[in-house]
Amino acid sequence: MTKSTRHFIRHYAEMVAAMFLGMGVLFAPALVALGAAGVSSSELRSDAPALLLLGMGVTMTLPMVAWMRYRGHGRAASNEMAASMLIPTAGVIALLGAGLVDDVGMLLMVEHVVMLPAMLVAMLLRRDEYLGGPRAQAVLTR
Repeated sequence: MTKSTRHFIRHYAEMVAAMFLGMGVLFAPALVALGAAGVSSSELRSDAPALLLLGMGVTMTLPMVAWMRYRGHGRAASNEMAASMLIPTAGVIALLGAGLVDDVGMLLMVEHVVMLPAMLVAMLLRRDEYLGGPRAQAVLTR
C-alpha cells in the first residue's frame, strides 16, 4: 500500500472517529441540557424528531470540520465534508416531513449509514488533497 493510500485511509478513519466522538461529546450533553430544561429525549424523539435528527447531524459535523481545519485543510474541503454530513441529515428530515418514514430509529440509522459513503465521495472529489496530505495541499484549497 502506498503512502498516499495510507494517508487517504487515515483521513477517512479520522473523520469517522470525529463523527462518533461528536455524538458522544456534544450530543449527550445536549440531551442532559434538554433534560434540565424539562424535555426528555423520548419527548424530543416523539414531539420534535426533526430537531433530534438535525441535532445529531450538527453534533457530528462540528468536530469533523474543526479537526479538518486543525489538520490544515482549507475552507472548501471542510465545507464539502460538512455538506457530506448535512445533506443526508436534510434528506432524512425531508423523508420525515413528507410522511414517507416516521420511524425515528430508522431515520437515524439511514442518516448515519448514508453519511459514510457521502464522506468518501467528498474525499474522492478532492483526491489530490486527501492523497497528498493536508499541509501540502492547503495552499490549493484556500
